[in-house]
Amino acid sequence: MQLTELGDHLDTLLDAPRLKDYCPNGLQVEGRPEVLRVLCGVTASQALLDLAVAGGHDAVFVHHGLFWKGDDGRVTGFRRRRLRTLLANDISLFAYHLPLDVHAEFGNNAQLACLMGWQGEARFADQELGWIGRPEEEGQSAQEIARALAARLGREPMLVGDGERRVRRIAWCTGAAQGFFEQAILAGADLYVSGEISEPTVHLARESGVPYIAAGHHATERYGARAIAHYLNEVLGLEARFVDLDNPV
Repeated sequence: MQLTELGDHLDTLLDAPRLKDYCPNGLQVEGRPEVLRVLCGVTASQALLDLAVAGGHDAVFVHHGLFWKGDDGRVTGFRRRRLRTLLANDISLFAYHLPLDVHAEFGNNAQLACLMGWQGEARFADQELGWIGRPEEEGQSAQEIARALAARLGREPMLVGDGERRVRRIAWCTGAAQGFFEQAILAGADLYVSGEISEPTVHLARESGVPYIAAGHHATERYGARAIAHYLNEVLGLEARFVDLDNPV
């Protein structure tokens, strides 16, 4: 498949131009013109790029790419090493941040819901990034949902607030979306799940009566890239695989 064709297809599939983001979405580094093998992962880390080289991959697909607004623009240190790895080996890099969070089928929120058995019924927060709906079993306690997350994500989450609260409406947004907690409460959530937690989050959980679960940034965002790898294999006929590099976050 031609690189330009793949880029256009991914941009359309993930509706990349629709969202306002703080990074460039789509093709971030241009490599060889034909793509047969794609390595998918969460972050364009040196470890993932080294695996792409060792495996003879033509392109890498990630959620967290190399370029972010506010970054130091100088190509030194780890940035130089990562870019050199891609350019020296003629490997392309595709990165989709918010488009891979929000997508109704392949997005991190959608995929986390599938994993946990949650039913998304509405959206909330900026650009409708947050999801709200029903838990796997209506009336489960927040503590029971935290235990289910631990079992399925393979990582112990942090629960703050009323662990005994019964959950009929659950809201979630993967990654660093603790800033949407108040909006989740206003949307009617009995529990809000995200990846990270900040100091004010604890006070809001205690004072509002709505518990909060921080299930891990990496832990909640592994599944969008994995779904894309499956799509590239099954629909586009490319040789794609997902690699989950160990990350305790």
